[in-house]
Amino acid sequence: MSTLDGPARPVLGTIAVVCRHFGGQDHVILVQRGKEPNAGWWGFPGGHVEMGETALQAAARELMEETGVTARPLEYLTNVDVISRGAPGTALRQYLLTVVLCEHLSGDPVPDDDAEQAEWIPVDGIETRGLQLLDQVAEVARLAQARWRVLSR
Repeated sequence: MSTLDGPARPVLGTIAVVCRHFGGQDHVILVQRGKEPNAGWWGFPGGHVEMGETALQAAARELMEETGVTARPLEYLTNVDVISRGAPGTALRQYLLTVVLCEHLSGDPVPDDDAEQAEWIPVDGIETRGLQLLDQVAEVARLAQARWRVLSR
């Protein structure tokens, strides 16, 4: 169950979900991918967890690399399985993404690294903006919003 150019087991990745309230709405940072896989699609900043690095540390690092935003990782929120399938019964690529809820410390999102665009997106309008969203982005945004509201009281 491996590809010619990929590992024979799942890869650990992480995504940073940064919530912030302004303009009367809760927002999250989304980036539009500039490179494959998923070029043109919108999702949360993130990437691979490096050897010796926790997923919390990786989330903050990837966020900074992709958007220039500094944030403090608060907690693990959930996990997301991403499996690219080929022929029936085969997996071409598999990632386990840890979702890390982060507290915004400074900066506004500016695309860098492999991000084509980076923006604060209102959670309530995430599905009506016409963005080509990666799987589970809207659900994760709502989950993060609910947890962030509890933590920020």
